[in-house]
Amino acid sequence: MFLALYVGAQTLVADLRGKLSREDGAVATEYALLLVLIALAIIGAAILLGAAIANVFTRGATTLGGVAPS
Repeated sequence: MFLALYVGAQTLVADLRGKLSREDGAVATEYALLLVLIALAIIGAAILLGAAIANVFTRGATTLGGVAPS
């Protein structure tokens, strides 16, 4: 199982290296821009998800705040 995952990852890395080395500068710049936009989307989603999770825990703590421990 891990061997197949390792081989798949190595194949993906080799394919990306091949694509980046064969392309000209403009295309490599486009790949970099695409990676930056994807990273920004992931960061934005993580921030929103973190705020939503914090809200859930805050509501839970508020609800449990009136309950005495047994």
